[in-house]
Amino acid sequence: MTIDIGPVQLIVYGFDQPKFGGGIAAELNRLRDLELLRVIDALVVYKNPDGEVVNIQMTDLNPDQAEQFGAILGGLIGLGMAGEEGMKAGATAGAEKVEEQGGHVFDPDNEMWDVLDDIPADTAAALLLVEHRWAIPLRDAILEGSLISNAARSEPQPGAPG
Repeated sequence: MTIDIGPVQLIVYGFDQPKFGGGIAAELNRLRDLELLRVIDALVVYKNPDGEVVNIQMTDLNPDQAEQFGAILGGLIGLGMAGEEGMKAGATAGAEKVEEQGGHVFDPDNEMWDVLDDIPADTAAALLLVEHRWAIPLRDAILEGSLISNAARSEPQPGAPG
């Protein structure tokens, strides 16, 4: 089974003295139910007033979809680093990494999250990796419209000014 992926966007928000009441999750669920948006991965990290760090993750992808997305992401990174050979290795590594992380792209246990020691108490950050599902039909229409048939092409005529 393959997944059809629409445009992907990474959104990062910061919150001072956050007052989370479920509104953000409710809106993401509403957009998912309308098939407008799909959460590939979301990570919310909160440092409470006592300095304790708590994180919450969510995804709308099932395990197979998450692994496929990991393979695509890893493949793109590998392609940029080492061409076609890197793409193949990156796709395998990406799928394996997402599987190891329980279907998540973001890994809050990774050493890169050491910056959490430096954020102020009673603040939060949210990373949302979302897919714009509404744009898939638009993308398909654009791709279909970009194919110009030979009959529609304007060829220069011999002797015509060019």
